[in-house]
Amino acid sequence: MPKTAPRTRFAPSPTGYLHVGGIRTALFAWLVARQGGGQFILRLEDTDQAREVEGAGQHIVDSLKALGIDFDEGPIRQSANLAIYKKYAQKLIDSGRAYADPYTAPEVQAFREQAQKDKKPFLYRNHRPTNPPVWDGSTPLRFKADPQDRSWHDAVMGDLQAGPEAQDDFILIKSDGYPTYNFAHIVDDAEMKITHVIRGQEFLASTPNYIALYEALGLSQPILATMPHILGPDGNKKLSKRDGAKDVLDYIRDGYLPEALVSFIATLGWNDGTEQEVFTVKELIQKFDLSRVGRSGARFDEQRLLWVNGSFIRNMPLDELYQKVTAFWPAEAKDHGDNYKKAVLGLTQERLKYFAELPALTSFFFNDLPVNLELIDNNKQLKKLGRAQQIELLQKAQASLESSDFSVDDLQAKLNHLLEETGQKPGILFSLIRIATTWAPASPGLADTLHVLGKEATLARLKSSLSALL
Repeated sequence: MPKTAPRTRFAPSPTGYLHVGGIRTALFAWLVARQGGGQFILRLEDTDQAREVEGAGQHIVDSLKALGIDFDEGPIRQSANLAIYKKYAQKLIDSGRAYADPYTAPEVQAFREQAQKDKKPFLYRNHRPTNPPVWDGSTPLRFKADPQDRSWHDAVMGDLQAGPEAQDDFILIKSDGYPTYNFAHIVDDAEMKITHVIRGQEFLASTPNYIALYEALGLSQPILATMPHILGPDGNKKLSKRDGAKDVLDYIRDGYLPEALVSFIATLGWNDGTEQEVFTVKELIQKFDLSRVGRSGARFDEQRLLWVNGSFIRNMPLDELYQKVTAFWPAEAKDHGDNYKKAVLGLTQERLKYFAELPALTSFFFNDLPVNLELIDNNKQLKKLGRAQQIELLQKAQASLESSDFSVDDLQAKLNHLLEETGQKPGILFSLIRIATTWAPASPGLADTLHVLGKEATLARLKSSLSALL
């Protein structure tokens, strides 16, 4: 028989922005679908109306699209399917596997408190009513569990099992008429013919109840794959917003490349068995395998994300990179032409880790930065020279550069000759000239920088710097 094309889904609740944990779940589901020539579906699980945040659904759509995670169907809202859930609920009622919950909230709380006094776990099924009323929608509808030993295979976690104590009578439909997640996602997955259910570790404890519900409804169980948590920078607890779990769109706004974010997130807990650390989207689709997702948590390391993003930037053709950084230039760049800005970008590309750094790395190319003698006086090597020697070295540099044609080769030759003439080390002489011509904490190679700045600007800045030192 031909293999069935996978149908996967990402089903977040529209209760806030997406950070890397949710994005990774979506990405893995998308990769499974794309690798197998199947479909990826976006479903918004909005049955908890009280917790929904206005605009969160659109934010989820925007986040996925920004990363190139396209969906074939959706976004589909659960709240539009209430009639379908009631049909499945009636099926459970008719088979004796669901009942109206007659208890008030204070009565349920009393059951909990009694279990605590008896030092026993609270299980609702221990208080299951013998003669429940007919369900009319005004009270919760509960699933009637059949606790037993259950075992299942998880595509990530392997063979798992749970005993009767892990199964209870859970709510299917609330008194407001909306289904719970525990019920709705089972129905939706069946209706949408989902083949793989990929979700976070927080749902693992509830899986025995889900399996019982599949059985009670006569549904085939899809492939289950549980994603371990993404851990905070210290590796000790689940990543949270307080640990720097930023909105994924904030990364895009800061100038992180979508393909770099995808590569980084994919390798949070997954590898292809090689030493490769950076993957194109095409490579991920070819190589991804749920069986190679680790069972333990993966630590979120923002420094590694910077490295991955920088790697993509370094390997990008200059013309393509130039098109992408249009919105990130410092304000003064508007007065300069494309060729000049492209030359500046070519020098900066090797050091650029994300686009929002561009103004800090390039401002001195477009604007004379204020003289900051602390850059010289706080330099361990330069402050040993003394002011008179600093002035002497810059005067010799000025005289030498005046006769240069300012090609990179000629500038390098002039600078090398200055080293011989002065007997100084490059780390001293070149640092002094670099500071005096840029007044920036760092810059690209000196000859390249002076070449792009040009003769007029370079000599004018040396003259200004000498005046400040005198």
